Formats: sequence, C-alpha cells, structure tokens
Amino acid sequence: MIKIVRRRIEGKTDYRRRLALLKSGKTRLVVRKTNRYIIVQFIDYNKNGDMVRAYAVSKELLRYGWKHGTKNVPAAYLTGYLAGLRAIKEGISEAVLDIGRHPSTKGSRLYAALKGAVDAGISVNYGEEILPDESRIKGSHIAEYARIIKEENEEEFKRRFSDILKRGGDPLLIEKDFEDVLNRIREVTS
Repeated sequence: MIKIVRRRIEGKTDYRRRLALLKSGKTRLVVRKTNRYIIVQFIDYNKNGDMVRAYAVSKELLRYGWKHGTKNVPAAYLTGYLAGLRAIKEGISEAVLDIGRHPSTKGSRLYAALKGAVDAGISVNYGEEILPDESRIKGSHIAEYARIIKEENEEEFKRRFSDILKRGGDPLLIEKDFEDVLNRIREVTS
C-alpha cells in the first residue's frame, strides 16, 4: 500500500490509466524514453508482478551497425521493430499501447516505436494520424538539418554531430544507414 501511494505522489504511475489497460486483458506494449535511450517492452500482468515477455533497448541497435543517436525517431522505430519481432517469437500477436505518464504528442518517438512494432506484425489499435511521417521515420529531417548546418559552418557541424562522427557514421547518410540496419535486423531475427 505504501509503495502505491509513493508512486502516485511521485507522479510515476497513473493507476486509473493502468487499470484501464489491464482490463483489456491484452499484453501491454510499453514504450518509455530515457535521456539516452528508447525502451520497448511487451508485458503481461501477473498478480505477483508484471512479466516482461519481450523487449528491446535502442542501445542494442549499435550491434546491428547503427551509428546514429539512440533516442531519435529512426532509433525509436528500429527499437519497436526489433521488440516486435522478438514478441512474435514469444507468441504475442496483439497488444495495447502503454505510454505511461509521457505526454501523447502526434508523431513523437513513442509513436515511432509503435509503428515499428506494428510493422513487425503486432496488432495494436491506433489512429493513423498519430504516427510520424515515413520520411521522419527514415531520418530525412535529421539529414536535412545536418546538411544545413554543414553548409553554414563546418566546425559547428563537427561539434553537433561529434558522437555520430566518432562512431564512423555520417548524419547526411542516416536514411541509407536506417535501411541497412532494418535489413540487418530482419536477417538476424529471421
């Protein structure tokens, strides 16, 4: 009882929303953002504690050759896709989206992860209007921004994209890298 009150006071759990999700009886597709990563989990309710049946963290994308940020829209999509493929292997075919206390913003990283899971084959009810554009999912907005910065100031470009450049990536080629990593995920998980 004390734990429930504490989580409610700290603003970590909305128990009214959680109860509504649990009443569906479906596996929850839980999407969370941290300061560095996107986490996608498929969780079943259990009275002794929730059971995580499949998951993926955007940090894992580095193993598949991803050289870009681990918290952007393309990384969220790829993480959702990877988690979705793992969920299918666990026999999960249907889920209900749980974004927790994160604000629901049209086209956000949370919905990019949802789109990834749906494209992997998981059935989830949602409205098409909440999903990010296909160009944003592939990272064209990042490539365009990088191009503008590079044209204006080469040093600023190197400073802003230093992490990507250190990993051997090029922000101007994020769309190509996105397709390569997506294909690699398909190959490895099939």
